[in-house]
Amino acid sequence: MNELVTTYEPDNAIKQGMDVPKEKMESNIVKIIKPKRGIFDLNLKEVWEYRELLYFLAWKDIKVRYAQTVLGAAWAIIQPLFTMIVFTVVFGMIAKIPSDNVPYPIFAYSGLLLWTYFSGSISRASNSLLSNSNLLSKVYFPRLLLPLSACLVGLVDYAIASFFLVALMFYYNIFPTLLIILIPLLLLMSFLLAAGGGMWISALSVKYRDVQRGFSFFMQILLYATPIIYPISVISGKYNWILQLNPLTGIIVTHRAVILGNVAIDWISLGISAIFIVLIFISGLIYFKSYERKFADVI
Repeated sequence: MNELVTTYEPDNAIKQGMDVPKEKMESNIVKIIKPKRGIFDLNLKEVWEYRELLYFLAWKDIKVRYAQTVLGAAWAIIQPLFTMIVFTVVFGMIAKIPSDNVPYPIFAYSGLLLWTYFSGSISRASNSLLSNSNLLSKVYFPRLLLPLSACLVGLVDYAIASFFLVALMFYYNIFPTLLIILIPLLLLMSFLLAAGGGMWISALSVKYRDVQRGFSFFMQILLYATPIIYPISVISGKYNWILQLNPLTGIIVTHRAVILGNVAIDWISLGISAIFIVLIFISGLIYFKSYERKFADVI
């Protein structure tokens, strides 16, 4: 992709040895964009150099989400809460789906909490290039910041929605285990998965606009292909491997286990998820960077 090189072009006053104000020096900065040397020349250092812009983009999205809203940050709780209520009535009371020896409402909510973060993050990341097309055509910055900042925004919603989970745990007299310290790791894995998938879909969406429609349909299927409304134990051993192909399986199951402490952690399932996540993130990063220089022209 593009490599950003910063050089300084002295003006005539500098050549003559005259003192030049700092502001004048900064105005002489010239940015030269050079082509990358290979497919794996990802230039990730540039992302770190623009980290302040990453924080700004994330903060801007947060303010836009809650601007001119009646309920404000309460929306972060409303979505998983009402989904949990529907699932409890339909799958817990009517279908009588087991919940691994814990009340079904908290069983469903503990899975929906992480699912809501992932689904919201990958949805925003997948649309990040199209929704910021005006920026892409006017100013240079690492385009990778857009899907990454979209995934950072969801962490705020996750933190807010977690307060209701704590209330449910007190209500049902459930206390987390010491393994709850794994929550940051699970969030990191979810972030990488959402960012990797978001990079793939956002880059493809620039070229093929109907990708977004197919993605929405795929996310609906993925919800029911992930052990959120049912425990992984209801799937017999013969078909259990199918669930393991879903990288969310290990994360969701472990997230529920460390919070509720109702089942032991399946480290093998978590390891399989980690492998898939690394592959998705790296491949998404490579594809995104390889197509990056065409975004402004195509979009």
